[in-house]
Amino acid sequence: MKILFILPHPDDESFGPAPVIDKYIKQGHQVFLLTLTKGGATKQRHKLNLSIEKMGEVRYQEMLCVSKILNLSDLTVLDLPDSGLKDMDPRDIESVIKNHISKLNPDVLVTYPVHGISGFSDHLVCHAVVKRVFSEIRHPVNSPKRLAFFGVSEGEAKINSYFSVKPFTGDEIDCIVSVKDKNIEAAKNALDCYKTYTEVIEKTRIKEMLSKSALFNFFRESFPKPLDDLFAELPQ
Repeated sequence: MKILFILPHPDDESFGPAPVIDKYIKQGHQVFLLTLTKGGATKQRHKLNLSIEKMGEVRYQEMLCVSKILNLSDLTVLDLPDSGLKDMDPRDIESVIKNHISKLNPDVLVTYPVHGISGFSDHLVCHAVVKRVFSEIRHPVNSPKRLAFFGVSEGEAKINSYFSVKPFTGDEIDCIVSVKDKNIEAAKNALDCYKTYTEVIEKTRIKEMLSKSALFNFFRESFPKPLDDLFAELPQ
């Protein structure tokens, strides 16, 4: 099976679903990552005295490290404006995403939930454009069958006091994917690729937030109780 994660920045995959990514790759599934920006506008660039362009290149190299650690089937990093997705014509973003999906033909798409977890505008735009694309292409043959949003539990959200984190509530959870210690260790190794974000990683306590139970919400699907696999009971 194929799964495509669509996220706006370098490190979004490692701050979120990396343990699940590692699990599915080790199970033999094809896991792809599309990152919309190089993340060059991060405030960390000021501490390194780098321009947005040069910071973006540094973060791109860090993503190549992540790709090797997690053994991604494919990594594609675009250069859309970091922190500026809200100023783009959303149709332009949708077009790029649609073309990438057409090339890969994934079974499942994964992106940020409606609140973006942290509320950052790039996260919110990413959610909206992916949902719009999925709604448009979901029915033809070879189109994705499911759109999933990853999130955190209330307990995990409380660990992070660096910035506000919005957790899933009980009725929002449609799938709970269990991961093993080796998957969490791989996620920590992926986080270590982001040398320029060492301070942020420590302050957010993200490594402590990595849980053996990864939570997902599904778009326009509901079940009597949460599924335990992103590929379970896929719509036809």
